[in-house]
Amino acid sequence: MSALTQVVLFVIAISFMTFVAFFGRLPALRYGRIPRRKALREGAAQPYQIPLHAWRFPKEGAVLADHIPRHTPIAWMHRAIWVTIPSAILSADQRLTSGRLTTGLGRFGNYFMYDRHPTVLIFFLLLLSVGEYMYLPGVWPRLSLLHKVLGSVSIVLPYLFLYLAAHGDPGVVTPATHSRYMSHYPYDFALFHPGQTCRTCGLLKPPRSKHCSVCKRCVHKMDHHCVFINNCVGYGNQHWFVLLLLSTAVLTSYGAALGLGYVADSARARNSAFSLFPKPPGWSWREYLVTLTFGIQTDVGAGSVTLLALMTSPLVWGLLGYHMYLIYCGTTTNESMKWQDWQLEMSDGCAFKRALPTDRIKNPRFEASWMQWPVEPIQVLVRTEDGTPPSMQPSSPGVGEWERVWHLRDVENLYDLGFWDNLADVFVANPFAPREAASSAAAMDLERGKRRGRPKKPLKASRASSLVAAAT
Repeated sequence: MSALTQVVLFVIAISFMTFVAFFGRLPALRYGRIPRRKALREGAAQPYQIPLHAWRFPKEGAVLADHIPRHTPIAWMHRAIWVTIPSAILSADQRLTSGRLTTGLGRFGNYFMYDRHPTVLIFFLLLLSVGEYMYLPGVWPRLSLLHKVLGSVSIVLPYLFLYLAAHGDPGVVTPATHSRYMSHYPYDFALFHPGQTCRTCGLLKPPRSKHCSVCKRCVHKMDHHCVFINNCVGYGNQHWFVLLLLSTAVLTSYGAALGLGYVADSARARNSAFSLFPKPPGWSWREYLVTLTFGIQTDVGAGSVTLLALMTSPLVWGLLGYHMYLIYCGTTTNESMKWQDWQLEMSDGCAFKRALPTDRIKNPRFEASWMQWPVEPIQVLVRTEDGTPPSMQPSSPGVGEWERVWHLRDVENLYDLGFWDNLADVFVANPFAPREAASSAAAMDLERGKRRGRPKKPLKASRASSLVAAAT
């Protein structure tokens, strides 16, 4: 087996394991939906005791959707690697050592999978540094001065942004920062409701916050926990994370382009008529691949890293594109998954909305009196067990009749101010803080008018949100 074949098989094996690990546990690829009877939940006697999304008005015989496993090739491979094979090892260990080996491995696995540790971060750093160590000796002497300058910048930036994203504060909610984060965003009465308390931290949850089970702390504007930076992605470091994705995508693409040029030059040393693309006229595919193989084998290190960069670059660009799309929609990975749950309820006809009064008096125990965000909620969204409109309870917020909601596009996303303002919220600290007049009704109407002036887009409850959660 030639060195090139070994390299290609190694790259394919890494890509295969990465694909299965990233995509195999997605609910969209593993589960289908079937009806089942949901458990009944009790309502709240007083407001703010439980979140509005938990208010249910059950009726005997109500049927909603649940999930069951379905057979797909990806789910089968994922199950074979992570369930079938470990189960066989567990059975053998039970017979040989009475389970002592797997018990110890189980403790280690639980720590590895569900606790915070830098293993994947170290792997990412090694992947960058070892790849550059194998790639640069052969390619660097052939580069022009311009490419050397650009290459140096593209090499340094991922390390810089990785440090800032991993070391920076993602927006941890503590008693010292609690009041500041409470006044940052308003509750939208759809995904986030006043009065929710974190059972672990014991603090009132600020809007858009979520408790991270890995970091064991609440994070403001929580997007997801990323194992590649060994940190959560939240309000405090989201901009560094986006820049990390951008710089890594540029590095892999730039390295792949320069590496392909180097491989093509090496192949032309064997046959001057060779061209990387398109295939030289009159050449058979066998002749083309043999010459290309010679170009790669001239420097196996640079050739293998070029292939790896070529294969991983679309993944990084895809993650970057998805996060830019989330910014465009004014949402996060966590919120996108919540909207996906709402879309399921809407499809079942169990979601209802009605208006919130503009002169609503806030409960100072659960909401800040003044917000930095330039708009306030104008609607409340609830769900019921059996698809009938909620009863007119005096304690429930909102005024008017309940209106059934079938599509996400019929619900306002309070946190979407338009792409440029959303981008400013990510990259500029407190961009709306100086706008004290934004709390007035006229300013809020103006801000909403900006959004309604452009074509209204539905909130995407895409399966890609599950992809990011699984991948990072």
